[in-house]
Amino acid sequence: MRKIMATINMTLDGHCDHTDVIADNELHRHFNELLKNAGTILYGRTTYQLMEASWPPIVLHPTGQAPIDEFALLIENIEKIVFSRTLKTLSWKNSRLAQASLEEAVRALRAMQGKEIFAGSPSLIAALSNMDLIDEYQLALQPLVAGKGLILFKNHTHRLNLRLLQTKILSSGVVILYYARS
Repeated sequence: MRKIMATINMTLDGHCDHTDVIADNELHRHFNELLKNAGTILYGRTTYQLMEASWPPIVLHPTGQAPIDEFALLIENIEKIVFSRTLKTLSWKNSRLAQASLEEAVRALRAMQGKEIFAGSPSLIAALSNMDLIDEYQLALQPLVAGKGLILFKNHTHRLNLRLLQTKILSSGVVILYYARS
């Protein structure tokens, strides 16, 4: 059975916005190591469109910064499943629209052989968390207060007890928190 992992950047005040974080080479190297174990990434429409606008152009025109260029290649080649009621087609390589509900699709993916499943959108992480389908949370806690944006666990409906597995501190002040469900 495949593990489902929530991986996301968030600020000290709980906001999740990929455009509002310290995305230096060290953070990219961290996420590159995670992506090497990913078989599938789950996205909602908003995060998918943000990522699609950012990374395919770097595959075509590398930045010259090895960790960023490697991230672009890794994410390009991973299966991406998008949950959206409005998108009808996707153009990013290895991307497809989900054909089933979130719960049905994730349970089917979990039962298949393969590498880990990553949830990379705040709305999907919250929904999967409410369904008790996330095995591990890897939160990159950014050393800033955003004061705005989507709060990751705003709509969480029940108590969620977690067990700290490890921490990792980056030179930028980002702290990676690894939690498993208790």
